[in-house]
Amino acid sequence: MAKLLGADSIISKLPEGLDTLLFKDYDVSGVNLSGGEGQKIAILRALFKQSEIMILDEPTAALDPDAEKKIYEGFEMLTRGKTAIYISHRLASARYCDVILVFKDGRLCEQGSHEELIGMDGEYKRLYRIQADYYAD
Repeated sequence: MAKLLGADSIISKLPEGLDTLLFKDYDVSGVNLSGGEGQKIAILRALFKQSEIMILDEPTAALDPDAEKKIYEGFEMLTRGKTAIYISHRLASARYCDVILVFKDGRLCEQGSHEELIGMDGEYKRLYRIQADYYAD
């Protein structure tokens, strides 16, 4: 799992492996990592805990594009047999979710798969197109 996420080299440098306290802001004995390294460790910890429910809030926000792609590609395998709630403003990641809930002004306004929501011509499609425009040539 660590190798899939590209975190094996990070873990090998931590004095207590995955049990190492992270970030001196939280504990003086903590180890400071980059935001992306910290996110990889947090995701691994969540996976190793083997909880039936996982809540991932912007889990790839600090990752580089290559690491983010690995997470997306492995998302189904990483969450197989679990309920995973994936909170994200990056709608490209929503494509990997079974059901997408779209909120506007604090209220649920749409739900469905990526394909269903794109076909609805609603809020999801509008937001998705806005983000996609950043990558269009």
